[in-house]
Amino acid sequence: MKVLVNGCNGRMGQEVAKQVKLAQDMDVVCGFDRIDTGDNPFPVFTKIEEIDILPDVIIDFSVPEATFKILEFAKQKQIPIVIATTGFSETEIKKINNYAENLPIFKSANMSYEINLMAKMVSELAVKLENSDIEIIETHHNRKIDSPSGTALILADSINEAFNHEMNYEYNRHSKREKRTKHEIGIHSIRGGTEVGKHSVIFFGDNESFEITHNCTSRSVFARGAIKAATFILHKENGLYSMNDML
Repeated sequence: MKVLVNGCNGRMGQEVAKQVKLAQDMDVVCGFDRIDTGDNPFPVFTKIEEIDILPDVIIDFSVPEATFKILEFAKQKQIPIVIATTGFSETEIKKINNYAENLPIFKSANMSYEINLMAKMVSELAVKLENSDIEIIETHHNRKIDSPSGTALILADSINEAFNHEMNYEYNRHSKREKRTKHEIGIHSIRGGTEVGKHSVIFFGDNESFEITHNCTSRSVFARGAIKAATFILHKENGLYSMNDML
């Protein structure tokens, strides 16, 4: 399987290339990024129109602007794509959905099996602990651009779905002077050091609390998940796929 890595110079792009090299029957044939550092063992293109090597699948770990550049290329060449980039606006998510009408797209804000299992668990717990106040805390390294993390939103959306989408997300409680409502999920972001990714969901009841935490200590987890997703989507029909489909 021939892979194109979008955002190949970034930390995750480099990790994907490393994990592909360790995998069997798979090879990174080229990359796409803003610049060619000359440090990669494969060709790196900086302009979409110059890409002259056709992969079997694209793995995207970049930023939204770069994602849409490679999405257009994928559509033109009919190449399945795995989108692991985060930080999309609602409008951008709708655009991705439109692309999926003409292209197989696998999209997940987190490629970890365990974090997606956690999403299912907190959804079930939310119903059992329906009178609890729910707070989500996510911690990442100081170079992460988007906030809150896509994974925090995966967890919040999973909980919200269990409540028929009646919950509101509260990001800026510091600017409010009022009591917490029962229909809100607090989402808090911490940035510092080299933390790969830590997510906690806390259910606060009367005189007790219940917490579930997932802590990732290596980016290889996400890279290997993206590779599994690439294998999964390789021969799929047009449409939008997620971790739930693969699991």
